[in-house]
Amino acid sequence: MRRRPWGVAVLVGVMSAGWGGMRAQDKTRDTGPPAGRELIDWVPISSGTFLMGAEDAGLEERPVHRVAMPAFEIARTPVTFKQYSACVAAGACLPVHDCAPAMFLGPEQPVVCVDWPQAKAFSEWVGGRLPTEAEWEYAARSGGKERQYPWGDDPATCSRAVLSTSLVKGCGRSATWPVCALPDGNTEQGLCDMAGNVWQWTADWHHGSYEGAPADGSAWVNPPGTERVVRGGSWDRRARRVRTRSRISAFPSLALTTTGFRPVRVRR
Repeated sequence: MRRRPWGVAVLVGVMSAGWGGMRAQDKTRDTGPPAGRELIDWVPISSGTFLMGAEDAGLEERPVHRVAMPAFEIARTPVTFKQYSACVAAGACLPVHDCAPAMFLGPEQPVVCVDWPQAKAFSEWVGGRLPTEAEWEYAARSGGKERQYPWGDDPATCSRAVLSTSLVKGCGRSATWPVCALPDGNTEQGLCDMAGNVWQWTADWHHGSYEGAPADGSAWVNPPGTERVVRGGSWDRRARRVRTRSRISAFPSLALTTTGFRPVRVRR
């Protein structure tokens, strides 16, 4: 798959730098330079305990299990093309894969066409890491509250989430929207796009159910698998897939127009 030499006029030339700084290990690091850290609007999430999963869903969301969550901070929005381009310019990230037409490439739209190692590299560059699956769900549920969607239990519509309906995909755009375009879909803490717009990479290997899942909020990395968990749904998925508990998987090497990410870091 070819890499895209960044084509949006406002960002021409920014994404031409080479690779540097990606690590293969599944461990948390906090090494981002100040310039990288300042790119992210970090939102604090308090510690707590919650019941993860859903008993009335498929096997992949069961069994419901109690998880004790440490405090952490999470990016308010999915990473944008503008933010990701800064990492490329610094030599810490590879350019995005060449998989998206121009309608996806606005500077304030969520970065897409990034594989799991690229998402991991950016997250480390800004002083964080990819969220664990438990962190992602806990944040999407406003600190683990019982709710179907980030905003509550009201239906998922195009007033709250960029998703697919019976008539159109992407709420009429057939593409992503700029981040935070639908504030009525935010969590109580103000997190945007935790339902729809783009799937979001997590740190966990995918397992077919929650049997044996960690109870401390850490990433499920042992035993290793072949696919990583992605969360949140995307512009081409129906309401069922933008629920806070919905989970699917993707090969780490995949780079798609439906998948982006957001980092987390240890709470300061």
